[in-house]
Amino acid sequence: MNSLSNRLNIDYTLIFIIILLGCVSLFTIYTIVPSLPASYEGSNFVLKQFAWYICGGVLATFIMLIDYDRFKQITWILYGIGIVSLLMLKLHFPAPLIHEANNATSWFKFPGIGTVQPSEFMKIFLVLTLSLVTSQHNEKYKARTIKSDLGLLLKIGAIAVPPMLLIATEPDLGGFLVLAFITASIVLVSGISWRIIFSIVFIVLGVVAAGVATWYFFPGPIADFLEDSVFGHVSSRIYGWLDPEQYPDSGYQLILAMLAIGSGQLFGKGISNMEVYVPERHTDMIFTAISEQFGFIGASLVVALFFILIYRLIHIALLSNDNYGSYLVTGMIGMFGYQIFQNIGMSIQLLPVTGLPLPFLSYGGSSTLAYIMAIGIVLNVHSRTRKYMFE
Repeated sequence: MNSLSNRLNIDYTLIFIIILLGCVSLFTIYTIVPSLPASYEGSNFVLKQFAWYICGGVLATFIMLIDYDRFKQITWILYGIGIVSLLMLKLHFPAPLIHEANNATSWFKFPGIGTVQPSEFMKIFLVLTLSLVTSQHNEKYKARTIKSDLGLLLKIGAIAVPPMLLIATEPDLGGFLVLAFITASIVLVSGISWRIIFSIVFIVLGVVAAGVATWYFFPGPIADFLEDSVFGHVSSRIYGWLDPEQYPDSGYQLILAMLAIGSGQLFGKGISNMEVYVPERHTDMIFTAISEQFGFIGASLVVALFFILIYRLIHIALLSNDNYGSYLVTGMIGMFGYQIFQNIGMSIQLLPVTGLPLPFLSYGGSSTLAYIMAIGIVLNVHSRTRKYMFE
């Protein structure tokens, strides 16, 4: 066992963090179950979440034992599977397997298995594909020029835009933003000239500023345009975020979330002592349950765990002496970093509410499997990172 550990260079700190987050997830879901609506009665969420963690652990172990260079051989196949599955959702084919919830068509429903959300796995496939294309491009063009950098940027855009558009039109704005942050994180470390990156940033900021100004001066036409589009829910969520008391219909969940978090105060109300009802508490709003039961202290400990998680991922990305491995871990940093910030931020009115789960804590089969797969890839990169005496 020791020889295997030394040979694979296993990061036990990262594994321990994931186990701790898993224990927090299972315990919190267990305490939430009694306060869930009657429609959830009979759903053994704790057992199901535990099963997903076990399946994810087995899958992560298998992923870790394969040299990550071999991922290159199946990357385009996985990317193709991801695109096809998203297209099937878009075309509602096959109809009996399509599952719709909250006005979004984002899931397949299989008998005996339950719902599967392809966008969760598409995040992993996008990281693999962008990392492969970026590493191959940089190996081919060792002398960096503006032309080669623009060529790499076009390649990255051609890969990232199709799944982003398909997910956005489900509609799933949260999933779209996760893919955008994954793409941005890999672009930042890809070696593309900072002049190009800053130009893109200024253009994006200009477009956002123009959009905000247009919204401010002409709120009616913009809201009407959004309501008539696939993003009809966006305008109401923004209004509910900016002023939830004035727009209680769209700000209802946010008001309850802040009441729950605030009522926990410093030390919390105690285990299972949750007086504020928050919709989707076992999934997207699980942070409110932690805050109400264990207060600021408990919530801070969870945030600290996430900080340590991100720190370990950054450490592994910097430690890797292979560009491809560094890109893989960087993509995972972008994915986890944004989702953690977004989920906790939307619970405290820092950001608008989106349907994004809190990694490793929220209940969900597809998301839990995808996140543990991502950790398996990171552990794989770390296990094959070698330190050299004169490096």
